[in-house]
Amino acid sequence: MKEGLKESAVNADRQVISSQGKRELVEDGAGAQRSSIPRYVTLLFAVACGMSVANIYFAQPLLDNLSSEFGIDHSMIGILITITQIFYALGLLLLVPLGDLLNQRRLIIGQMLLSVIALVIVGTASTSVALFAGMALVGLLAVVTQTIVAFAATMAAPAERGRVVGIVTSGIVIGILLARTFAGVVTDLADWRSVYLLSAVCMLLTVGVFFKVLPNVEREVRNLSYPQLLKSVFVLFAQERVLRIRAVLALLIFADFSILWTSLVLPLSAPPLSLSHTAIGAFGLAGVAGALAAARAGKLADRGYGQKTTGIALILLFVSWFFISYTEQSLFALVIGIVLLDLAVQAVHVTNQSMILVLRPEARSRLTAGYMVFYSIGSAAGSIAATHIYAHFGWKGVCLLGASVSALAFIFWAVTKRATGND
Repeated sequence: MKEGLKESAVNADRQVISSQGKRELVEDGAGAQRSSIPRYVTLLFAVACGMSVANIYFAQPLLDNLSSEFGIDHSMIGILITITQIFYALGLLLLVPLGDLLNQRRLIIGQMLLSVIALVIVGTASTSVALFAGMALVGLLAVVTQTIVAFAATMAAPAERGRVVGIVTSGIVIGILLARTFAGVVTDLADWRSVYLLSAVCMLLTVGVFFKVLPNVEREVRNLSYPQLLKSVFVLFAQERVLRIRAVLALLIFADFSILWTSLVLPLSAPPLSLSHTAIGAFGLAGVAGALAAARAGKLADRGYGQKTTGIALILLFVSWFFISYTEQSLFALVIGIVLLDLAVQAVHVTNQSMILVLRPEARSRLTAGYMVFYSIGSAAGSIAATHIYAHFGWKGVCLLGASVSALAFIFWAVTKRATGND
């Protein structure tokens, strides 16, 4: 049986795992009878996710500005991204599981309001301490995207869940990519602080829309305290092999993703290219093309082609670094490489989430949290490794690192695929 075909586990009543390992009956708040999510709500989820996750990636094309203004060396500025990702991981572990325990509507709106405050702190920071503290809070609260993904999967009908997850997840990846374009354009027109302050305004407007649009879904969870909820995330890892495999793949592909996008600003802004922030940010548009092309990966996983989709995508990920390595000689080659890399990363990511969200429908927030912790670890490791490698070995060293991580991801997939006997 394919990894992705565990839909038969969906019933009207669900069971959750307590810290003692006992199963407790709970009601599935989505309801087995739910027919569909209105398309405009799905698109709104995607837009909100893109806006929220963009907040932790605005800094990547601005690293040279931040380095100059706050006196941080180029070889160390990547730590800013790493800290953001570390707190993002903490938010995944501490905040996202609450989606299985609390009212998701109130949780989403509350986290987005707090994100507005965090963005204002970054946009008005006068010292490096304030900057780092604000970015840490931005990372912690950006996990609202994963609460939204789990909520969307809960609302969707089983036959449409892959499509819905694919669209919402595409919004996340597109938000990550367009964050660079947005940050570059706004910085050239005004300054880097305006990026965060404008985002705060957009987030506040989104909260107002969500307050009117999001349904109020109450779910009953018996005898499950917050500590037990957190512990059950680790229980799920111990019990679900698919979750463990897909989490490791997430770590590797997003390390690769971060290796490119954290360090790309450095060769593009340096001689002989010396591109503007707007031009550098525009390369995110090429990544959007790749992300959109992979939006159907969720449907393929629902049909049992998750493994094949993963294998092909990982091959493309490895090939992409061949083109990226010619960045300093040909920007056209870089564009090809970006499209391939983002196509591959998005295809694997959507496939991963489609596969894990059907494992335990009553625990979608916790499954998402556990999976995305590995995403965050990979992103943080990729960011700090990329800037260090660039400082010592230049762009060729970065590309060799990226290709090596791609190869490792493919080998891991091939080994685990053979071990599970899946097609």
